[in-house]
Amino acid sequence: MMAEDLGMSRTDEPSPIKQVVMIIRHAEKPHPSGNERGIKPDGEVDRYSLTVSGWVRAGALVGLFAPSRGEPPAGLHRPDTVYGPACEEGHSKRSVETVMPLAARLGLDVITRYAAGEEGQLASELTTRPGATVVAWKHESIHKIVEHLGDVIPAPPKHWPADRYDVVWTFTRDGTCWRFAQVPQMLLPGDLPYAITDPVRRAQPTRAAASIPDPSPGDEQTMASRALGAFWHHHLPVPDRWQLGSKELS
Repeated sequence: MMAEDLGMSRTDEPSPIKQVVMIIRHAEKPHPSGNERGIKPDGEVDRYSLTVSGWVRAGALVGLFAPSRGEPPAGLHRPDTVYGPACEEGHSKRSVETVMPLAARLGLDVITRYAAGEEGQLASELTTRPGATVVAWKHESIHKIVEHLGDVIPAPPKHWPADRYDVVWTFTRDGTCWRFAQVPQMLLPGDLPYAITDPVRRAQPTRAAASIPDPSPGDEQTMASRALGAFWHHHLPVPDRWQLGSKELS
């Protein structure tokens, strides 16, 4: 009896790759303080390019998504397609630079068909793209791609923190919806081992607490008198306390 007849897949045949979209933020960029400057691949200073740390991450992403041995970590897949935003002169090149080494390893071109502001068109194409896809984009606009994918479960965070370069957002097709997950990259020193979450809002004061009146001047004097009395009680010698008490009572 064949394995297919028993409802089992053959172990000597690779299982088909699911439709997966893996979104990353571009790697490290120059800091306003000027501690790290952007540089082009040829070493020329360029404020629209990655920093040295950014280029190191770009190289490390090759081993993350396309290791020379074995398969990528759980939750990730070897990409069939790589996307980055179209960039014009005088605008950021960092997203494309981030995935250039990965695309080169895979023998692929970085698709730059869509520019910033065209996230809707990009998402529409991603929903029809088979296999595994990597997208590198500006963190401020990643949520726009997600919003146009369709139903996503569970809902991703609404904001990507400005200081996080170290996470992969994955969207795996599951029927008519997408299953969302996060995979920490853990590639460079300082990378965090946990996912991105939205900031927790602080609880507002309750109505009862907000309605508590401020102490009146008389109450403040009473509280101050008690505090002063407690201080003298613990810091004056016993005879002096008696003398102070007798003077106050006279």
